[in-house]
Amino acid sequence: MRFFSYISSQFVAWSERPTNIKLRQAAIAAFIASIFVAILGVAYTLLFIVPNLPSIDALTDYKPKIPLRVYTADNVLIGEYGEERRDFVSVANIPASMKNAIIAIEDNNFYEHGGVDVLGVVRAGLANLVRSRSQGASTITMQVARTFLLTRKKTYSRKLQEVILAYRIEKNLSKDQILELYMNQIYLGERAYGFGSAARIYFGKPIKDLTIAESAMLAGIPKAPASANPVVNPKRATERQQYILKRMHELKFITDEQYKQAAAEKLNVLPNGNRFRTHAEHAAETVRQFMYAQYKDEIYTSGFTVYTTLTKADQDAAYDAVRRGVLDYDRRHGYRGPEGAIDLPKDEEDRQQAIDDVLAKYPDSDDLRAAVVTEANAKLIRAELLSGETVEITGEGLRFAAAYLSDKATAQKKLVPGSVIRVVQDAKKKWMISQLPEVAAAFVAVNGQDGSIRALVGGFDFALNQFDHVTQAWRQPGSTIKPFIYSAALEKGFSPGTLINDAPLAEDSEGEQGSKAWNPGNDNGKYDGPVTMRTGLKRSKNLVSIRILRKITPAYAIEHLGHFGFEADKQPANLTLTLGTGSVTPLQMAGAYSVFANGGFKVAPYLIQKVVDARGKVLLEAQHPQAGDETARAIDPRNAFITDSMMRDVVRSGTGYLASQRLGRSDLAGKTGTTDNAMDGWFAGYGRDIVAVAWMGYDKPRSLGTREFGGTLALPIWIDYMRTALRGKPEMAKIAPPGVTQVDGDWMYDEYANGDSVKSLDVDEQKSFWERMFNSGPNTEPQLQTPSAPAPGTPEEKEKKRLDDLYRG
Repeated sequence: MRFFSYISSQFVAWSERPTNIKLRQAAIAAFIASIFVAILGVAYTLLFIVPNLPSIDALTDYKPKIPLRVYTADNVLIGEYGEERRDFVSVANIPASMKNAIIAIEDNNFYEHGGVDVLGVVRAGLANLVRSRSQGASTITMQVARTFLLTRKKTYSRKLQEVILAYRIEKNLSKDQILELYMNQIYLGERAYGFGSAARIYFGKPIKDLTIAESAMLAGIPKAPASANPVVNPKRATERQQYILKRMHELKFITDEQYKQAAAEKLNVLPNGNRFRTHAEHAAETVRQFMYAQYKDEIYTSGFTVYTTLTKADQDAAYDAVRRGVLDYDRRHGYRGPEGAIDLPKDEEDRQQAIDDVLAKYPDSDDLRAAVVTEANAKLIRAELLSGETVEITGEGLRFAAAYLSDKATAQKKLVPGSVIRVVQDAKKKWMISQLPEVAAAFVAVNGQDGSIRALVGGFDFALNQFDHVTQAWRQPGSTIKPFIYSAALEKGFSPGTLINDAPLAEDSEGEQGSKAWNPGNDNGKYDGPVTMRTGLKRSKNLVSIRILRKITPAYAIEHLGHFGFEADKQPANLTLTLGTGSVTPLQMAGAYSVFANGGFKVAPYLIQKVVDARGKVLLEAQHPQAGDETARAIDPRNAFITDSMMRDVVRSGTGYLASQRLGRSDLAGKTGTTDNAMDGWFAGYGRDIVAVAWMGYDKPRSLGTREFGGTLALPIWIDYMRTALRGKPEMAKIAPPGVTQVDGDWMYDEYANGDSVKSLDVDEQKSFWERMFNSGPNTEPQLQTPSAPAPGTPEEKEKKRLDDLYRG
């Protein structure tokens, strides 16, 4: 108590002193106190701040996190993998407009101060004493310190750390080096780090090509990168851009004319953060998996770049062809009803929220947009998209789903307000009802000369199904396997002119097929008697193929298939082999058909052309054998030539004739394929050096329809792609290799021309040397004459016309 009384008495005595004395003493006391506070501050800094400061080695030895990027052969980005999307750009390659925009808004005294703008720090500190919302005073150097080395928590101790680190940074790095670090590390929204990546993501161009207006737009993003970038909030981003242009003008960075022009410039900001301009997601994912197997998690930060063999034009054509083919099939088989349904609240705000919530569960599939029906009757549907846009569907746009608008539709399937549907715009920009298909499809095209993959579409939509049907789907090939059986037969004395009986087998093949009786037939149940092997392939005659395989034996055929890259353990060692009951992938089939296309060389399909690191050093470059390299020889060139001639007939006048009709070319070759009960539809073929395979089927195998065949399912996809791939390229004729001769108008190996060829099979006539060698028993079937061309108006001619109409679709 005595102490407090003493203090109180002294304070009273001091208060009674003259004012000038009191002011002088107060000033002295304040000065002493400030010195004391300063000493405490210095002590705190030296004892607690300085010892705990992070090293600036991360700046002096900067290693930016750069994602794995995947490109087409013509330099179009198709994939990017990593948490940070960053393009490192040296300060020398950053345009002056971009640097000036940053300096104008962030630190106009950047090149004058020593790392800290003292007046700015004092001003911000005083402002923060009277405001609840803190005000920053960070220079570019201080922002570099914070971005690289500190947290973003706003405290005085962190600000003190920034100041000290800023001085250290300025001591060790030049101003341009500091600016380079800032411009490559700062976050700019849409997963973009650094202005190089932001230029590409927001404007689709390299940073060197930015205009003044675009530079100002990007310079405004760091203040609120997630909420005020030009994709998320274009209005707010534009307001800040205009302010930055004004600052640049005030600081004399731009002239009056440049300011007016930039302020009025209309910017083309890419939506959705610049999604890839080419759909090649399955191919890009294949590359990612390969790179991860080699380098593990390093691929996401080390700046690897992979160049594939794809080309944008081919990939776009293939993607469009698959989408069109799948949707055409889907429309042929009818509308299945809405994907979902919700109850629409009466309150407008609640209603909009409910629509937004449900549409978030049904993402768009490219041009197939999800929508919620808000009004529905037999003549009109109104529906709302996630964007808030309202679409109207009338007339032809309703036809696909007309049955689901009638009163007879079941309650679960009827289209009513609240139904979730798919809509798409036609060529005339009119809306129509569509639906997500359930069927799967795949397409791959390769260069038959070297195996480089030109296009790869692993499915309808990667976002909906990541399974790559090109490389991962093992499916039955159906009749697309037949050319390889015929190729094997050529080595056993057969020729395209060999007569083979197209008739039901005379006995059950129990010994060859196991205990079950097996009585195969042709798809249409029709039999033509003796036909040439060429005709048997052209018209895909099952019984002809079975008789050929029975003669040469499945064991020999499987061995021959190995020359084309087929796996022996995935092929049945019985007569069903020739009907395509084994397992292949579309990619494997493309590689196999390349052997016929290039004259007999095995060129394995490959996707990756080159891998380079962040410094541009080539780590891997494709070195694959090409056609002409005899070490890659798979079959006799004569075999390839003759089999090719038979497959050209398949396209000219057989099951694949729609291709030559639609494309107007005579140099196409290939084979349709339809498996039992139409579980899979195929077309594999080539024109010039382009080998392509199309497939369609369900992931969980089921029939595609009794009236569906490879010619209606896969062939249209193949044709649509080839129309683009072969445009402007002249036809290419095959030149007969040495060692073949024509006998009775068809090709044959020279050594079989003296009479030792297989002239007929299961046709009653004198057997040749080869028949006696490979036939274990006598021929008991009656001799039949080769039928002449069907006369007009006869049942045979009508049947031919029916088949033609079927394959014409």
